[in-house]
Amino acid sequence: MKGTGYNRARLDLLMRPIPGAMQNRSDNMMWNRLFRICKDRKISYQRQLREMIVSSILDDKLPLEVPLPSSRELARHLGIARNTVVLAYQQLIDEGYLVARERSGYYIDKTMLAGRVRVEPLKLDGAHEPPDWERHIKFHPSRQRNIIKPPDWKKYPYPFLFGQLDPKLFPVADWRECCRQALSVSDIRDVTPDRIDTDDPLLIEQIQARILPRRGVWAARDEILITMGAQQALYILADLLIEQGTRVGMENPGYPDARNIFELKLPKMVPLAVDEQGVVPGKDLNSCDFVYTTPSHQSPTTVTMSLPRREHLLKQAEKRDFLIIEDDYESEINFVGEPTPALKSLDATARVIYVGSLSKTLAPGLRLGYMVASKPLIREARALRRLMVRHPPANNQRIVALFLSMGHHDSLIHRLSQTYKERWQVMGEALNRYLPESSRIPSFGGTSYWVEGPSGLDTRKLKDRAREEGILIESGDICYMQAEPPQNYIRLGYSSIEAGQIDAGIKKLAALIHEIV
Repeated sequence: MKGTGYNRARLDLLMRPIPGAMQNRSDNMMWNRLFRICKDRKISYQRQLREMIVSSILDDKLPLEVPLPSSRELARHLGIARNTVVLAYQQLIDEGYLVARERSGYYIDKTMLAGRVRVEPLKLDGAHEPPDWERHIKFHPSRQRNIIKPPDWKKYPYPFLFGQLDPKLFPVADWRECCRQALSVSDIRDVTPDRIDTDDPLLIEQIQARILPRRGVWAARDEILITMGAQQALYILADLLIEQGTRVGMENPGYPDARNIFELKLPKMVPLAVDEQGVVPGKDLNSCDFVYTTPSHQSPTTVTMSLPRREHLLKQAEKRDFLIIEDDYESEINFVGEPTPALKSLDATARVIYVGSLSKTLAPGLRLGYMVASKPLIREARALRRLMVRHPPANNQRIVALFLSMGHHDSLIHRLSQTYKERWQVMGEALNRYLPESSRIPSFGGTSYWVEGPSGLDTRKLKDRAREEGILIESGDICYMQAEPPQNYIRLGYSSIEAGQIDAGIKKLAALIHEIV
């Protein structure tokens, strides 16, 4: 650690004006092009200046033997305080980007650029043939029917999108508190080593103590695996359990991403009908090797599987020797009555593989989920995950673990439930008012409505037309397995839109429907 006298001497050097540093016209043009402060950016001028200089150095835009402007001249040029430039220069010297030469100026440290290969980029021309990617690529996930959402959805006044979160609902202060705590020396030393294939023990402990008991599920530490969201859990299970010809039972309509993941393994997909109590029992169910289901709030209809139907499904799984993947998303968001216990909590034969996610309640971009299953399966899933990503980022795991341990997650669920209940009621009233002819399965939780429009409605055309009017919706055809799905279903989410916007948005949408049909 340098002494204060040493640092003061360096600062004195940095504060001295360097004669003639910006007097050359060509140099002035270079500084004008490279160094500009944007007063509208939400980051400090010191950080902006550091970023500009670092980018210019690493992009090889600054000559090595030409000194940078003095702190006084650069501050005057940018219209910022001189101390801001001094501190930015000092930081860059400490980091090894710059060196200060007494009575000469500030230069790029040449050692920072050592070891870089300097060659011109290759250009393809007619003399060389590019690869035949159509022959080399063995399957094409991009050709599957996928849910597509505009990346700029926040700009639309009426975003009735499922799976997106109203930014105002994110607990910024609580999250920042956990991030600061995760930056302690002990925590940093704990999360930076390579964990190989293990998870943060604090996060596993919190999932055991705070998350799973809410659903009536109890699991040992070696029966839990952290994943990069629920989708990675499904992909791992598809790799471990499915081969060509495996009979996979899938709710129809159902979750498109799960269907697409399973179909990559070329199984025999078995569509399972859904009614107001969930998956309909029958011969198709009994022929499956495993069944994928979303019993808490069926995706996309929002139906909650009844307790008798759950018990019947478990009995059939034992009798017919098939496995069940329970995707328990949005289980915490329930408006009427007590939540129905998870299938996993009723499972006496260890046939249920439980998949959960923190994305729906905390943040979609977090990409943290978990899988709960018997030890032999978790052992193989852990080994496969190691080959894919080793483990999810340890710092993210620690922040979430702290968020859970400090009670912020339980508080967030409570607030979300109140907010979503209000939006659920407002949307229900708006649908009754402006689309009374439409029908919808009764919903008692979750973050969306599944709406059946008039029989002649093509919701694909409606989606495009609605977007022109600032309304974002999801056409329901993508949720069906058949080649020619019904075209008159819409999923209307309310997690991404404020309550005050819902009525006006549904009114405009209803007018478009009546115009089209």
